[in-house]
Amino acid sequence: MPELPEVETTLRGIAPHVVNAQLTQIRIREPRLRWPIPATLAEKLTGETVTGMTRRAKYLLFHTRAGTMLLHLGMSGSLSITPADALAEKHDHVDFVLDGVSCLRFTDPRRFGSLHWCDQNPLEHALLKDLGPEPFASDFSADYLYAVSRGRRISIKQHLMNAHVVVGVGNIYASESLFRAGIHPARPAGRIAIARMTRLVDEVRQVLTEAIAQGGTTLRDFSVGDGRPGYFQQDLRVYGRKDQPCHRCGNPVRAMRQGQRATYYCPTCQH
Repeated sequence: MPELPEVETTLRGIAPHVVNAQLTQIRIREPRLRWPIPATLAEKLTGETVTGMTRRAKYLLFHTRAGTMLLHLGMSGSLSITPADALAEKHDHVDFVLDGVSCLRFTDPRRFGSLHWCDQNPLEHALLKDLGPEPFASDFSADYLYAVSRGRRISIKQHLMNAHVVVGVGNIYASESLFRAGIHPARPAGRIAIARMTRLVDEVRQVLTEAIAQGGTTLRDFSVGDGRPGYFQQDLRVYGRKDQPCHRCGNPVRAMRQGQRATYYCPTCQH
């Protein structure tokens, strides 16, 4: 599933093509995504100019004077820039024609992505208003993470992946951040001291920064907005490396299941 770095990379890749462009035509071939595409979406967007693009968690926000469209890539969704007259393939569900020349194309084989319309402040939308802070925001701090962890018996990895605690720290990045911070992924969140939370917050930001710089993590069929795949997977230190030697101590990396997700860790370096 595309995570925050992949979504941020997509934003940076397509924004130069989309911002200040007029949406001259909206082609909806398949409205049945995770939720049905609003019936009035094409009417509201046609003729509007995209005044800006932002990201909140894993949602891309397309701002116009009429309102804001929210787009979620789901598990297999991607966006690409194509000529306006490029032939659509089976899973190309929506086209946003830009200035009548190019096209922002939404492709989603599994149809778990979604499109939403918001007339008011998009940050108050039901899908966004209860989310936790962004990992790069000042309100995601060691003091904050320590405070919201007190009394929690849930593992720190599952706690870190809770979007109500902090957004965008998905399975891969949680494993990598915990390894770098030297924290065992199964340790209860409420039993981690403030000093270790400080290091964890720093490592979360560093891992995500590196992933964004390298284009995100490519798994299966995800590619960034300009068609280039991400390469952060080349630098993964524990994720997907079961039984391979730890880069730090040389002992085998182990794997376990947490909340139906695979977790990779070094039992020597993480405690």
